[in-house]
Amino acid sequence: MFQSNSFHARFCGSTREGQPWWIALLAVLLIVAATASAHAHDTWLQASPRLVQPDDVVHIGLFLGNHGNEHRDFKIAGKVGSLEGVKVGVIGPDGRTTDLVPDMVDLGYAPKEGFWTARFVPATAGLHCVAHYREGVRHGAMGFKGGKTYFLASESLDSPAKPAATILEPLGHPLELVLESHPVLTCGPGKPIVVRLLLKGNPLVDQVVSFIPRGATLAEGFDPNHERKTDADGRCSYTPKEGNLVLVVAHHVDPEEKGEGYEKASYAATLVLDVPQRCPCCTE
Repeated sequence: MFQSNSFHARFCGSTREGQPWWIALLAVLLIVAATASAHAHDTWLQASPRLVQPDDVVHIGLFLGNHGNEHRDFKIAGKVGSLEGVKVGVIGPDGRTTDLVPDMVDLGYAPKEGFWTARFVPATAGLHCVAHYREGVRHGAMGFKGGKTYFLASESLDSPAKPAATILEPLGHPLELVLESHPVLTCGPGKPIVVRLLLKGNPLVDQVVSFIPRGATLAEGFDPNHERKTDADGRCSYTPKEGNLVLVVAHHVDPEEKGEGYEKASYAATLVLDVPQRCPCCTE
């Protein structure tokens, strides 16, 4: 950001080459805009409710936010303009994927308002993963964006079966947050959220991962209350203090990755967890 005194000194007169000050300002703004757009807006998924019985309805929303431009919050900023090239699906306990894109509806009156949503009725009990993915070239950068959220279908809502001690498998997104704690059960205040960050299947080391509760805005720079750096295995954890939606976000930019129509690659991964105020199957 420009400070007021330096702004006046640098731009309220002619440039060294005699150009008007506004031409120099425009050039700087274009550079800033191009840099920001390298990882620009991010997309995430939400599924509600987190715990249902089989044959009940789950509402799934695809949202667009601006935290990729360092806004560092959980706010909606526009809407995915078109679902062309966007993949959204539910992966059931048996590994089968149901494509949601044909059934998604636009809940905004204006092109950049609202969000996309679809309803899904799970037929069987078990943990369901909702995932989305899209890629494409924009402003000279190839963007790879993937996101996930989860819900659980259980015959009993009062006493759902405790989860098996297994780690969720990665989906194969170029940049992916792989959850190692259960997304619904054994989840609540005081229960660590453990993730691994993978880049093309390999652990991404010493990378910032943001854990953003809905309604919170992270401090500028590195926020130790809500951000962690991955270890040698790409792993980090965050312990929520209260029930809330938590948006987990990671970014990576590779300026050396070039291809037809782009001079860099930008990666983004999101994960939304609906943390309950009371852990569903914790006894303590």
